[in-house]
Amino acid sequence: MNPAETAAKLSSDRRFVWLKRSLTPREQQQVNSLGIPGVHFLDEWKRIYPQGSLTAHAVGFTDVDDRGIAGVERSFDDVLRGGREPLRLSIDLRVQHVVREELARQIATFGAIGGTGVVLDVDTGETIAMVSLPDFDPNVAGQMDPDSRFNRATLGVYEMGSTFKIFNTAMALDAGTVTMRGGYDATNPIRIARFTISDYHGKGRWLSVPEIFKYSSNIGSVKMAIDVGTEGQRDFLTRLGMLRETTIELPERGRPMIPSPWRPINTMTISFGHGLSISPMHLASGVAAIVNGGIRRPVTLLETAVPSPGERVISERTSRDMRRLMRLVVEDGTGSKADSLGYIVGGKTGTAEKVGSGGGYKRKALMSSFVAAFPMHDPRYVVLVMVDEPKGTKETHGYATGGWVAAPAISRIVARAAPLLGVAPVDPESPEIRRDLMIEMPAEGGKRLASF
Repeated sequence: MNPAETAAKLSSDRRFVWLKRSLTPREQQQVNSLGIPGVHFLDEWKRIYPQGSLTAHAVGFTDVDDRGIAGVERSFDDVLRGGREPLRLSIDLRVQHVVREELARQIATFGAIGGTGVVLDVDTGETIAMVSLPDFDPNVAGQMDPDSRFNRATLGVYEMGSTFKIFNTAMALDAGTVTMRGGYDATNPIRIARFTISDYHGKGRWLSVPEIFKYSSNIGSVKMAIDVGTEGQRDFLTRLGMLRETTIELPERGRPMIPSPWRPINTMTISFGHGLSISPMHLASGVAAIVNGGIRRPVTLLETAVPSPGERVISERTSRDMRRLMRLVVEDGTGSKADSLGYIVGGKTGTAEKVGSGGGYKRKALMSSFVAAFPMHDPRYVVLVMVDEPKGTKETHGYATGGWVAAPAISRIVARAAPLLGVAPVDPESPEIRRDLMIEMPAEGGKRLASF
């Protein structure tokens, strides 16, 4: 203790001053042995976080007076201070550990600056796991840096790249502007004003809807969105919850960045995940509604005995078609590394350049992601992995895209977490499952339903 500061406290006019808090038993005994009149000891409660950094961003932490200042500690400060009943969270510590371990592995492998991982129950909206790295130990919260405190899962908002094509395709199918047997001419890039929209590995031909999704065609996605229209797109994303904060019970919630005005060019770029920024939790919650039969339920961190009835956003038929398309991406598309034997994984890759401080894009600063659901014939969980600024490696031939970076982590998370969650493996070649997930692919060069 600083002698001058201590003397100043003792010479003040106040009837009571703190000399030091959080003494150890040994320190208390040493002070008591001095026999100084007027020195008293008070017992205080102190938060202890046995799981350390494992649930840091979900649980949060308190200040020196035990007042919640982050996470659930802040959101439910009054409830926790009452102390009458325990506050039961939906987080499964076993799955949380798996997600954190696999996310950290990818961050280290690809020299990334951070990342996030989420697991949601598609029928209840419960958050089974939520990890943001880097993280911190709430037992010593005063030692953390701002980047560690930042919750990438719920507070960070990002352009989601091609994972957003899940919503774009579901929107078009549900609106009836195209069917699974329809398609669009993706022969030539789309030029509008000074912009050119092209495909990464273009096929240079008409593509069916399943092919547009499997090959992640920007051209096909744009034409889908144009047929639905700007108002239809905005209405659909509003109903899906993409244009407002999520309902998760945390103070750290990011507000989506929405174009204003919302012009036709925005409709085009949003179709392939650019020009609208949302949090990873938005993405996971939206995908849960797409695959669970079409019901959007509020995402929650609390254990839920009776799920919310939710709100229908797409038809059961559209949901079934989207499950088939997402499985196609893993079976025969860019998401093959996400597959996990026996668990029928489906999903979509996403690779987006980060927006720079000047408003342009930083070409080598990627957000590489994969969002998945399993088992696709009867979905129970959504899993999202996003890695912030990964760098390609020799093993990935220099690529740092979602299919190389995030998809393998999805595979390992599903393989490790599914048994813990009571999901039994099945035979993907069984007739029932093949029938449920089968897609009739139109012959190449089939009927052109639209041209642009």
